[in-house]
Amino acid sequence: MSGKQWVTEPDQELLRIDKGDMRPAITVLEMLEKTVKKHGGRNAMALKRKEPGGALPEAWKFWTYKEYYNDCIAFAKTLISLEVSMYKIVNIIGFNSPEWSIADVGCMFAGCIASGVYSTNTSEACQYILEHSKGEILICEDNKQLQKYAERSADDLKTLKAIVVWAEIPNTGMIDQLADIVPVYTWEAFMKLGQAVSDSAVTDRSTQVKPGNCASLIYTSGTTGPPKAAMLSHDNLTWTTGNLCDTLQFTCKERIVSYLPLSHVAAQLTDIYAMIYLGACCYFCQPDAMKGTLTVTMKDVLPTFFFAVPRVWEKISEKMAQAGRETTGTKAKLVKWAKGLGARHVKRKEFGGRGGFPWGYKVANSLVLSKVKIALGLDKCTACFTGAAPISTDILNYFAAIDIPIYELFGQSECSGPHTAQYKKNWKIGTCGRPLVGTTTRLDKDTGELCYAGRHIFMGYMYMPEKTAETIDDEGFLHSGDVAVLDDDNHPNIPAPSGFLSITGRIKELIITAGGENVPPVLIENNMKTAMPAVSNVMVIGDQRKFLSQLVSLKVDLDLETGSPTDKLAADALHVGGQIGSTSTTYTQAKADPLWKQYVDDGTKAANKETTSNAQIVQKWEWLPMDFSEKAGDLTPTLKLKRNVVAAKNAELIDSIYT
Repeated sequence: MSGKQWVTEPDQELLRIDKGDMRPAITVLEMLEKTVKKHGGRNAMALKRKEPGGALPEAWKFWTYKEYYNDCIAFAKTLISLEVSMYKIVNIIGFNSPEWSIADVGCMFAGCIASGVYSTNTSEACQYILEHSKGEILICEDNKQLQKYAERSADDLKTLKAIVVWAEIPNTGMIDQLADIVPVYTWEAFMKLGQAVSDSAVTDRSTQVKPGNCASLIYTSGTTGPPKAAMLSHDNLTWTTGNLCDTLQFTCKERIVSYLPLSHVAAQLTDIYAMIYLGACCYFCQPDAMKGTLTVTMKDVLPTFFFAVPRVWEKISEKMAQAGRETTGTKAKLVKWAKGLGARHVKRKEFGGRGGFPWGYKVANSLVLSKVKIALGLDKCTACFTGAAPISTDILNYFAAIDIPIYELFGQSECSGPHTAQYKKNWKIGTCGRPLVGTTTRLDKDTGELCYAGRHIFMGYMYMPEKTAETIDDEGFLHSGDVAVLDDDNHPNIPAPSGFLSITGRIKELIITAGGENVPPVLIENNMKTAMPAVSNVMVIGDQRKFLSQLVSLKVDLDLETGSPTDKLAADALHVGGQIGSTSTTYTQAKADPLWKQYVDDGTKAANKETTSNAQIVQKWEWLPMDFSEKAGDLTPTLKLKRNVVAAKNAELIDSIYT
């Protein structure tokens, strides 16, 4: 690959196509238009929305692909009527909904670019993205999100031409507050502003959009500094979507539930672009999905594939484990027998397995396993996926035992979502799968850093040429920042190395001890959590220190309204507490309980036996004041640990370990 490898201005064009790549370069607009012609009458989106003060309706409201397309055109007409020029940015903040998708794709028809904003962002974080992106239109879910902008100064909002609120009537007080700065519209009113704009005006804009133009901005989670805006081109999105859907053998009959933040690339790819590519239907969950209604929607929709970040799988397994502890007698023996057969069946389905069903499986499935899937809403699901963060093999094995294989993906915002995937027999528990067909993978011979190239590699970080040059080299390879290994089971259709990928750590997270040893903390932390099921989070410390230490927290219940950890021990921790003889019911009590101290001492010793060198042995530990949370700034919106933030907040505690 030669020529220009990156750009950083939103109006620039970049297209990377190697010889032999037969997938045509198209825009998201062309992908939608093709689907409308083929599947215009099929359902594209579905929603149940409560009226103010009302109950949730029983029936779903559907948008066909033709209706979806028409709404996108209407959105584009309004942008044109407001004189929003091509390549300008539309900020979208709020929970997943048809309006989110319409705004995302609709702005593309006007030649504009969508930028999702995490709904959990503070007012300051929202302002950073608005200012950095020079956003001209702001699409908000409700008054809660509107308030984050209404409290800003006029200078903060100077780039805005309109604010839109889709799920509520905008608060009159905030409308008055913003009156001299920017107009605030309801969704319905906004969509009518462009009625006088002709179809040809939209066509004039949309035909200027090229596959190499920027389609979407994905702001990185900001684990090591301010978020960067990864520019994804139309070709990035359409090539990656088509490649992934074809690899996973998806069809127009797929159904998915949308609940993970659409400001994240994984949710955008599955919930918006994959659905458009397939002509399949996306069902939007309720905003309180993560507070308990996700399973309700799952059982209503019966999705055919399901993607969840590791924390979601962990939460599901914790609830199931608690239910299992309450099962006794003959039923408990039956469940244990069925899980054994389920695990054997899944093992046979892994790469290198013989396939088929162990003797007695069909009976076990009928009596136990199928009922578990029905209870989770997964009985029609042919594929479950996870990604965006490391997942414990214990969780993968737990679900394997109930005959629910979870396929891992590895990717980044900078590669439009996935770089590796596993599915059916092309999977191994504990790996991230194989690289996608049409990509090239390298491992740095000195550092082991994963570097890769292909049409999924992003255009660059908007307005950040230095950061972009650090990430994409002169050959077009993305330097991932991840340390990885590839096994020898190479893919027959991909040049070697193309075996199963395993991530062993992040280069920026590597701890360099005072003795010069490089230590990957994530592997140690995962071993600690495996050895201690009651532990929620662990952070290993030791950079420029003589030995490793760690901060530890126990699993506690969350406040469903705020998302903050409470002091009440969760069911898993209470169960372990009973086993060790502790009567503690709160985290505060547990931290002062010698039985819990002994539990962590013993667990640390057990985990230390799994290390590969003495430098990786954890010698001391201390309790965290409270569990990590996004609310407190310890975690990103995708639940990645902000190590520098946690270290700064707990500096005195950490120093006390080494004095």
